[in-house]
Amino acid sequence: MNIYALSSGRGPSGIAIVRVSGKSSLKVCKNLTQLKEIKSNEVNFCKFYDPKTKNVIDPEALLLWFPAPNSYTGDDLAEFQVHGSNAVINALLKALSEQDDCRLAEPGEFTKVAFQNDKIDLLKAESIGDLIHAETELQREQAVKLVQGNASKYYDDLRQKLIKSLSYIEAKIDFAEDDLPEKVLKEVQIAVKNVHKDINKIIEDNKIGEKIRDGFRVSITGEVNAGKSSLLNLIAKRDVAIVSDEAGTTRDVIETYLNIDGYPVILADTAGIRDAKNEIEKKGISLALGKSKEADLNIVVIDNSSKTINNEIKEMINKDSIVLLNKSDIQNKQNHKFDSETVLVSVKDNKNIDKAINKIKEKLSTKFTSNNTALITRERHRVKLQECLKEIDKFLKKDQVKDIELAAEDLRMATRYLGSIVGKVDVEEILGSIFKDFCIGK
Repeated sequence: MNIYALSSGRGPSGIAIVRVSGKSSLKVCKNLTQLKEIKSNEVNFCKFYDPKTKNVIDPEALLLWFPAPNSYTGDDLAEFQVHGSNAVINALLKALSEQDDCRLAEPGEFTKVAFQNDKIDLLKAESIGDLIHAETELQREQAVKLVQGNASKYYDDLRQKLIKSLSYIEAKIDFAEDDLPEKVLKEVQIAVKNVHKDINKIIEDNKIGEKIRDGFRVSITGEVNAGKSSLLNLIAKRDVAIVSDEAGTTRDVIETYLNIDGYPVILADTAGIRDAKNEIEKKGISLALGKSKEADLNIVVIDNSSKTINNEIKEMINKDSIVLLNKSDIQNKQNHKFDSETVLVSVKDNKNIDKAINKIKEKLSTKFTSNNTALITRERHRVKLQECLKEIDKFLKKDQVKDIELAAEDLRMATRYLGSIVGKVDVEEILGSIFKDFCIGK
């Protein structure tokens, strides 16, 4: 069965790209172009026809033909480059749907076929999805590193070390009558401990990879009527939250996704903290306090004319937060001092907001810096690594003489968990969850 799909965005556009992949895709190409000979790995200038009506779909188009296995999917693959009007695209897709053994590809199916044909590993397949969905420079850079195979190689090297250690243990089991040098068994222990250490280093990363992929959580908290919602609107450059002079307007958590100079940020405006009597406002304050605890960074907004500050707000302020003393344009200022980065701003006059944004970037860049070769970008990876560590722990605790067969099984399971990250074992059960978020045509 051949699969086809529009791989570029919907028109109108200058050019649209339609992909076709499958064993008889060359026959499909000839039917639609009426070319007797199609050159591989070269640009074929052609016309596209509707095989049923013989009408021209596009009089000036290009066809690229990649025979298996030297294609993206590993199967025969063709790319049609046509003018990007919706009319041309629809006519071409309709003509393809009427070809024998042709069907519309499912989301991510081209990449799924590439994985099944061993053109890419599972980690690279996921990173291709991340690259497609990247919205910020930081997300793009992370996805590019993964696409280039840095993490895959690192995980595979760790796996090979476990496999080598396992081979020595199994040799001891299979040839019990032969004495395996004591030195070799000690080397196995050292090698396995080193792998354990390397995996621990990957896991202890403050979840930097996931945060880059999903967004850093930044919470705006502080006093009532201090300008939190106005700050959110100013940074977002649109009216996200309702602004009112009435204290306690914000009751629920209002979130917006932002690209702050390459940093993916989920910015949350929360209810002002005070001793409230209204039950709804109390729930809003409870949500605000919870959101501040979950946040990667807290921006605490305080009215610079406030003479006293709520104790719960004071507890939020530490070296990992940023205090914004708002309303610096008013006369009755207070000289508040905090053990935290403090910026004097005026949301009303847009004063020092750029400085505040720079402080946010500085905090994120220092708090979430990692030199790991392999960044964990999905919870799936973290779970597999944690399971791998558990099996290695069980292996290291066992008596290598009395319980050698059980120890070998522990090491075998550890190797399996590590291999499942890149797809070195049967991973059919997780393929659906990985490729479901891909766009059709990739």
